[in-house]
Amino acid sequence: MRVRKMLSSAIVAGLVLSVVPTMSFAIGGASGPKVDYAVPGKIGEVVVNPYEIAPLTAVIRSGGYDLKDVSVRIVPKPGGQEIKYKVTDQNVMTHGGIPVFGLYADYQNTVEVEYSKSVNNGKPEQVKETYKIYTTGVYSDPNGLATTKASLFSSADVVKVDKEFSDRLYFVNNFLPKAGKGTRAVWNNPMGGALEWNYYPQNFIVDTKGEVRWFMNAQPIYDINSIYKAGVMMGFKQNVDGAMTWGYGQRYVKYDIMGKEIFNRQLPAGYNDFSHSLDVSPNGHYFMRVGSANQKRLDGKNVRTVRDVIIEVDPQSGKVLDEWKLYSILDPYRDVNMKVLDQGAVCLNIDASKAGHTLSAEELAKQDASDKFGDVVGSGPGRNWAHVNSVDHDAEDDSIIISSRHQSAMIKVGRDKQVKWILGSPEGWNAKYKDKLLTPVDSKGNKIDCGPSGSKCPGYESDKGGFDWTWTQHTAFKIDSKSKGDILYLSAFDNGDSRGMEQPAMPSMKYSRAVIYKIDQKKMTVEQVWEFGKERGNKWYSPVTSITEYQTDKDSVFTYSATAGADFDIATGGFKSDPNPFIMEFKYGAKQPSVEIQLKDTTGYQAMPFSVEKAFSK
Repeated sequence: MRVRKMLSSAIVAGLVLSVVPTMSFAIGGASGPKVDYAVPGKIGEVVVNPYEIAPLTAVIRSGGYDLKDVSVRIVPKPGGQEIKYKVTDQNVMTHGGIPVFGLYADYQNTVEVEYSKSVNNGKPEQVKETYKIYTTGVYSDPNGLATTKASLFSSADVVKVDKEFSDRLYFVNNFLPKAGKGTRAVWNNPMGGALEWNYYPQNFIVDTKGEVRWFMNAQPIYDINSIYKAGVMMGFKQNVDGAMTWGYGQRYVKYDIMGKEIFNRQLPAGYNDFSHSLDVSPNGHYFMRVGSANQKRLDGKNVRTVRDVIIEVDPQSGKVLDEWKLYSILDPYRDVNMKVLDQGAVCLNIDASKAGHTLSAEELAKQDASDKFGDVVGSGPGRNWAHVNSVDHDAEDDSIIISSRHQSAMIKVGRDKQVKWILGSPEGWNAKYKDKLLTPVDSKGNKIDCGPSGSKCPGYESDKGGFDWTWTQHTAFKIDSKSKGDILYLSAFDNGDSRGMEQPAMPSMKYSRAVIYKIDQKKMTVEQVWEFGKERGNKWYSPVTSITEYQTDKDSVFTYSATAGADFDIATGGFKSDPNPFIMEFKYGAKQPSVEIQLKDTTGYQAMPFSVEKAFSK
């Protein structure tokens, strides 16, 4: 009986509430203007991680005011690095308030802002105020491997930072080593491709004190178990408008550093397996390294190709404007370098059990006769014969410059799909390309003797250095501001595997270099004008990945030796620990770095200086 009375009372109360509005509905609801959340300052609320993928960012909402002349300062930790920037009116309008970037992780940040505010363009009030904003600690998905010790990296050893570079921020593009969770799918219609090339992303920004000031929570836009939402995040570039472009797997995307999506697109249907490189041309177009989604070989087999197609895309419409099918432009059966590659470190497919092993001509021939297509070193379309890891559009003569790791060559190809020059060892090129090979010369224009094979130049063995080719290199970037007409300056990271077209007697003899060449495109000569790394020996050796790139703003050369510093098994040359990569920046021509920061226990791909001014002030 008592239960029945209680139920009746509840029903009556419910009917009354359905007719009479409650106070909780009126506060902040559709029938009332009151805001019932905390407003800590003189404008609106603070929203941390407003777009879900950048946890160390926030927006201080405008609160309905018109905001102008905005500036932000993140007060540094004791002994830390200040981040201070102005915010354009366009950025304020875009984010509905003041964008806050560069917060410390797991810390109650002090943020100073200055702005003028007005109502309906009335008389502006000048405001200077301080906010306290707590942010979460750095986190990322683990991969379950025994070598993983921390999220992103375990520590940063700041060896040196010259005063001129003390304001630098470095965007780092890393990822966890491949594990079983992300390798469950392969293409089979048609066969081949690099779909299984799948790693957890670890993208972040560090300051010159070694502190993380931004990191990506990729989960909202990335699913390692989805064919069309996974892959390796690579090819990051900061565009002229300050936003970031990159690609992963079957997608290419553009986001601002706050995490706001500008676009996130699937690759055009004729192509698959983006990785490594998305170049933003001065003409505004994107040049992306992909594979063909369906290519008929001369033997009648249909395959997905691997890292050997370049497409030019209009970023506004997404239309493909042009393509470079490198298996039709170059010789996909040139195998001299493939025979000497260390199969234990074929780019990121690191397999310690194969360290020091190479492929024989017989093994390559058997492979060519088989249907073993896919992301494996081999010759012919449908196999990883080129492994192009960078593309740079030279707008001056409308050509592209590519870095082909598995050919140990940097090559310029015109809009007409004809090879203009090849910077690499002359071994193994057929007659069609002989007149495209650059001749090495010294500073006086005298030809340099690289021995009978052409592969062992003076810099190969001499402790004093000197000219050498690049071997399994990453990145071939034209230095636009120093190049003019036929004279072209080119930077590269010379990884150094298969140097001299051979494997050394001991793995510890390997070394890497950051290098700059001067190319006379009319005389078809190449001069080495700067190098660094050989003097550091095997401790600076990066078997895979890495970057060297000129920076106009400080007339400097940035380099990231991204898989250096790992512990190796001397017997096999395989990794026993995660690498400890080096961030370095040099004044142009300097022999020693102005910046040296070593990140511990992390696997790197590439990195670059990041401009706060581009992101918020321009």
